[in-house]
Amino acid sequence: MSELTEITSGLRFPEGPIAMPDGSVILVEMFGPRITRVRPDGSKETIADIVGGPNGAAIGPDGALYLCNNGGCFTPVDLGDLLLPGPFDPAVYIGGRIQRVDLATGEVADLYTECDGRALRAPNDLVFDAHGGFWFTDYGKVYERVRDRGAVCYARADGSFIGEVIAPLDSPNGIGLSANGRALFVAETYTGNILRFEIEGPGRIRRPADTPAAM
Repeated sequence: MSELTEITSGLRFPEGPIAMPDGSVILVEMFGPRITRVRPDGSKETIADIVGGPNGAAIGPDGALYLCNNGGCFTPVDLGDLLLPGPFDPAVYIGGRIQRVDLATGEVADLYTECDGRALRAPNDLVFDAHGGFWFTDYGKVYERVRDRGAVCYARADGSFIGEVIAPLDSPNGIGLSANGRALFVAETYTGNILRFEIEGPGRIRRPADTPAAM
């Protein structure tokens, strides 16, 4: 087994690490809540403070960072050595959103807050394709006895289009593309399943008879 080396510590639920050309790693701290750059020597700097709950992140075709913000859907549960996502608190929830962050200035702008007339619940992770658009998961949220099921959406980085592609799903979380870009993989947290979808084009999948379609 490879030996692990700790580069830094004290991060508040880190997610969405991105290896940068200069050797640093950019990541989100969900309970920071902020975007942080970690240098190879372990030093940290804040790129931007984020209202809500920063989750998955990726660098877009324009060099900006694109961010899934779950809106503060989870509250922190501090167990001493562990910091875990806790229950939904409507008092702090601002609504889900996809955001664009200028890495040079730290400016944060909302790109999408709804899809097909429905408010985004808790965007979780995203992946860019070769066409410059991105697929992302909307995890959904749980509040008392109410549970919003999630979805997979596709959007353009310039803010000109967003569409729901696969729904409903149970807690869609991580998302990725095959090496040739022809298949989409989605991890469902509650079910423990990895789902595979054949891609026909930007924002389009081939639907077997038992595949859930957007509703």
